[in-house]
Amino acid sequence: MDVRQFLDSTYLKTPEQAGLSHRDNLEVAKSFIAEAISEKFKCIMIRPDMVAVAHEMITAAGATTDIGTVIDFPFGTADIAAKLAEARKAISDGADDLDFVCNYEAFKNGQITLVKDEVLQGTKLAIEHKKVAKWIIEVAALNNQQIIQISALIKNVIITNFKEDDYQSVFVKSSTGFYPTDNDVPNGATKESITMMLENASPLPVKAAGGVRTYDEAVEMIRLGVKRIGTSSAKKIVDGYTASGY
Repeated sequence: MDVRQFLDSTYLKTPEQAGLSHRDNLEVAKSFIAEAISEKFKCIMIRPDMVAVAHEMITAAGATTDIGTVIDFPFGTADIAAKLAEARKAISDGADDLDFVCNYEAFKNGQITLVKDEVLQGTKLAIEHKKVAKWIIEVAALNNQQIIQISALIKNVIITNFKEDDYQSVFVKSSTGFYPTDNDVPNGATKESITMMLENASPLPVKAAGGVRTYDEAVEMIRLGVKRIGTSSAKKIVDGYTASGY
């Protein structure tokens, strides 16, 4: 199976997180963009300040690689006005996919109306601009019941407020890959968490992000039913190596 069109090749480290200068971190991001172009991955996921660079490189190459970026990353606690402002800037810079971090802490605290509103407003902005919205629920921060509930919440907001033709442009996504866990417990996509998301987000598509590190794991996720896989090791996966990290 050629998994390239399922892969969102991902580089989301800040210079501080990477231990690099701003210039060197930019060069790493550019190498990921160039690799996504040459390997024909579905999407390159980079931080918002890299979107314009990716757009320039992809346009110059005449490539079809989509550009994705993260909104309110990695915590998701900004108010909806800030989320929308960041998303509008990303759209103007050339982003195709907007991966919003859902305010999962507000959800856990029972602020359901707040979460429904940000999902509605963020998705509306994306759909109006013919972009893809992905809602990161951060499964490592949730128990099983919460994973089920927030997946269903996002689904219900979308099917209540949008046309059926829009559903495939709104994903529920497992994780940022940056949530700290104890004892190296997986902080992203597991078979259990993805299965719960698929069962409760349908008919919305699901993106498995964080923890998919081998070709066989990628194939397993695709066979479960996911439509996208986020990984910082896309090339290793397609080449059959075991990756490390996000």
